[in-house]
Amino acid sequence: GYRNTISHLAANIEAPVKGIVGPWIHKYPHYAAPEPRIGFLQEALRWWDRWLKGIETGVEADPAYRAYVMDSVRPARWHPERPGRWVAELVWPSPDIEIQDIELIAEGSKPAIVASPQSCGLAGGEYFPFTFGPELPGDQRPDDALSVCFDQPVLTEAIDIVGAPEVSVRVSSDRRQANIAIRLCDVHPDGASELISYGVLNLTHRNSHELPQALVPGEAVNARVVLDQCAYRVPSGHRLRIAVSNAYWPMIWPSPEPVRLDLSAATLKLPLRPLAQGDEVAFPTPEAAAPWATETLRAANSERHVNCDEKTGMTTLSIVDDFGEVRDLEHGLANGSIARETWTIHPDDPLSASGKTHWTQTLSRNGWSVRTESSAEMRCDAQSFMVHARIEAYEGEKLVFERNFEESIPRNLL
Repeated sequence: GYRNTISHLAANIEAPVKGIVGPWIHKYPHYAAPEPRIGFLQEALRWWDRWLKGIETGVEADPAYRAYVMDSVRPARWHPERPGRWVAELVWPSPDIEIQDIELIAEGSKPAIVASPQSCGLAGGEYFPFTFGPELPGDQRPDDALSVCFDQPVLTEAIDIVGAPEVSVRVSSDRRQANIAIRLCDVHPDGASELISYGVLNLTHRNSHELPQALVPGEAVNARVVLDQCAYRVPSGHRLRIAVSNAYWPMIWPSPEPVRLDLSAATLKLPLRPLAQGDEVAFPTPEAAAPWATETLRAANSERHVNCDEKTGMTTLSIVDDFGEVRDLEHGLANGSIARETWTIHPDDPLSASGKTHWTQTLSRNGWSVRTESSAEMRCDAQSFMVHARIEAYEGEKLVFERNFEESIPRNLL
């Protein structure tokens, strides 16, 4: 969901603002997962009663920022719940959060060479998980093996990371354009690697997103990579891993050429909060209206598969999110949808990258039916992104509308 927006709003809006950040996918917090859920509708009612009706509800006295600090768990593509605790900060940013600087490369050491295969990133999960399916980051060891990793000493006591970690780097590239991806991981005693947070940066945007500047091959530059906001407890006996790559597929599109980065300096800035001893704030039990009365015609199901063609070397991520089909028990209208994604790349060829989507939407009642089929594909060459899209509309099985779209977009240091 919106990993960073709430923190930014709480820190920068001058009007009344409060932030609540839980462990949820992109769903409302009274029915979202991973649990725990909260009484979000009651919270919303308190807010609107105060600011729309002038009713004194006490929301002004609420902490500025409430966040759920997740405990370490075994890596998995889905978690129905996350153990942890709620913490509260009266003001945000909080003066109680201290930044610990950790040097990743000793002074005088040789630069670390970062030259990742283009398929690095497949353990990252969805940018926007929302299906209650296998969309969360999995065990990071496959991506760690394709990255340069800086493992820290085993922790002798637990730490609570609350905020946005940052990594300041000094780096040179052998190409005019290059990306860098940095992941912060929780490494278990047996080696399992759980993603805590990550950040990516197009290095030509190191000084400005509005006015990118090409890199000079071989010339070192300074850059700041901000990782996503997080709230995570790393237990004693675990260690932190900072993994650096220059590919993160399919989360970001690859550079137009294979890239080598020489990383000569890197400093992790870790936001540490005093260890929470338990819940510092409580929420009411979730409440909601009666569920929508429907009959299930096709059950929802989500699948995710990674396939490597050992002959061609092409790696393909296939995603099918079948949202099912249901019939409204009051008026009888049935609706269903299926979304499909296919992401293909060769580990040695960034110009082989391809992203395809195909979405089916259906409506039917009493022998009448309509359907739309929309599809899109994005490819690239060294100069441009090429997008092809098509939409078809059917009444029954008769095609009643169709349209194709073609677009070519200059890469402009992307």
